[in-house]
Amino acid sequence: MPASILTITHRRLRTVLCYVKKVSCVNYFAHGIRYLDRPYFLVGTAMPDFLSVVDRRVRFRSRHVEPVASDPHANTSEFAAGVLQHLEDDRWFHKTRGFFEVTSELTVLFRKHVDGDDRFRASFLGHVVTELLLDRVLIADHPGTLDRYYEAWLQIDRELVQQLVNRMSREPTDRLAAGLRLFQEERFLYDYADSERLLYRLNQVMKRVKLPPLPDSTIIVLTEGETIVRDCWRDLLPSDRFDLSQV
Repeated sequence: MPASILTITHRRLRTVLCYVKKVSCVNYFAHGIRYLDRPYFLVGTAMPDFLSVVDRRVRFRSRHVEPVASDPHANTSEFAAGVLQHLEDDRWFHKTRGFFEVTSELTVLFRKHVDGDDRFRASFLGHVVTELLLDRVLIADHPGTLDRYYEAWLQIDRELVQQLVNRMSREPTDRLAAGLRLFQEERFLYDYADSERLLYRLNQVMKRVKLPPLPDSTIIVLTEGETIVRDCWRDLLPSDRFDLSQV
């Protein structure tokens, strides 16, 4: 791949990440698939992204989460450890060569099929859709695991999770328990398998970040992008970092 495609300036990256922080439907499943038998840990792996839509004021810092991960109560320590796992996974995931290559290829696809005047922020879409399609590939390749993922969510105490988040963050929230209930009921990750439904979810993201809705031609990008992600998923999730042997 040409070096010019792989090059992402600091300014461009900051702009992309500014939008990404407002997004809720990213790779929840990739974060949680290895922990299907650990409900509080699994929900912890989703929480940093989940809070970006439920209450964006709430942010986690490792130094505030780490003491809670040593709590003697199992559900408390498991949840905090899951949050830390998410932060660590994001740290290495966004630095992999695979991530830069795949997001760059998807950015080109968006510019080709959708983004003639750059209104749709192709770089932002390349980032977000890489993560959505990674979830799609993992769900398709591991039948039954999405059912188990949601079963794990049903095992948590929503009020306890809200209390733990307030314990680990500087800004308190009273919106989380209701948001958790909605997530459990809506089960939108099942929509990822269908491109039309995924486009609907993606346009919810566009509305949230105040960008125009994407046209039907986006389905071409989702179809071609899935092939790219499927071919490169181990470059995105190296085996030494992301072991699926026990799934």
